[in-house]
Amino acid sequence: MARVRFKLWVEERYRVLFGGGRMALLQAVLDSGSLAGAARQMSMSYRAAWGCLRASEKRLGFSLLERGPEGCRAMRLTAKAQRLMEQCQAREQDGQRLAERYQEQWKRELGALRG
Repeated sequence: MARVRFKLWVEERYRVLFGGGRMALLQAVLDSGSLAGAARQMSMSYRAAWGCLRASEKRLGFSLLERGPEGCRAMRLTAKAQRLMEQCQAREQDGQRLAERYQEQWKRELGALRG
């Protein structure tokens, strides 16, 4: 069965500011308490994880992570990163509702086209 799906990301000047992969990485930081732990959880190198987030920080103009009070390796999301994640999650939910609405229409249309 065909399914209506979508991916959400935000670009500026054709460069990714934020999207699903970065959101998953930040969620992994929340879950693990560190960027190193998040990288392991996502099967990424620390360098790749750091580079991905640094690129977003540079393009966004604000920090996504800050040191946690637990120690030098502990990381947590900044308030702006939390707000960004909340907005992206809300837009993803909006998109999912839209995809569900169109699912039945696509099913009928494909059936008609296929004969």
